[in-house]
Amino acid sequence: MRKFIVNVNGNSYEVEVEEVEAGASAAPAAPKAAAAAPAPKKAAPAAAGNGTPVKAPMPGNVLDIKVTSGASVKAGDTLVVLEAMKMENEIKAPQAGVVTVVTSKGSSVNTGDVLVTIA
Repeated sequence: MRKFIVNVNGNSYEVEVEEVEAGASAAPAAPKAAAAAPAPKKAAPAAAGNGTPVKAPMPGNVLDIKVTSGASVKAGDTLVVLEAMKMENEIKAPQAGVVTVVTSKGSSVNTGDVLVTIA
């Protein structure tokens, strides 16, 4: 058995997958008594950092995070690269301050989701 974390519609689930050799019968296994519990989610954005939230202006995927938590930024510095509709969009800092990263590289975000906070 191998364990994986699968994201479905923004929810994370821990699943176990059994490897089957070629030519082996793939008979369904007996169901387990308890369903797999969802993997723990990230902390709520409000708990991730106080300050001015920098939100996603559109739904998309986080391609890159150009800053780390605790880094000082100036107004106009690129914080996150967001891919939406096959275009890369640089999300810039609206003000100077110290950032707290709330999102993660590769995650899918919706309009209004907090990406980072600036204090």
